[in-house]
Amino acid sequence: MASRLQRRLENQQAQGIDMSPLLDVVFILLIFFIVSTVFVKETGVEVDKPQAISAQKLDQMAIMLAITRTGEVVYDSANIGVSGVRSTVEQLLMKEQRPVVIQVDKAVRSELLVEVIDEAKLAGADTVNIATLKP
Repeated sequence: MASRLQRRLENQQAQGIDMSPLLDVVFILLIFFIVSTVFVKETGVEVDKPQAISAQKLDQMAIMLAITRTGEVVYDSANIGVSGVRSTVEQLLMKEQRPVVIQVDKAVRSELLVEVIDEAKLAGADTVNIATLKP
């Protein structure tokens, strides 16, 4: 009987530690973090925003558009132009109503900014905001 117990103990020591439960826990944690992460789409361009004393922090689920110094209208690193604003915003608002935030460079003509705001409003956006820096 003692020899059987000794053999069994020797077999367990030779096999080592079972890593399967540890891997299961790691994969479950990985899946949890992937599912619970919120992804925010940035515009993909750097814009020199104007300053405003009344600047506020907005919801992270906003639709971010950018107007560059050269007059390009950008969404998710793609130049969509003024004509592409309405279709892009309409498509994004189909799922849920979200605010639109426009990051506009200081040097952009106000006429271009008004055109982009009009297109976003015509697409069905309830609120259109302009991104600024707090002084």
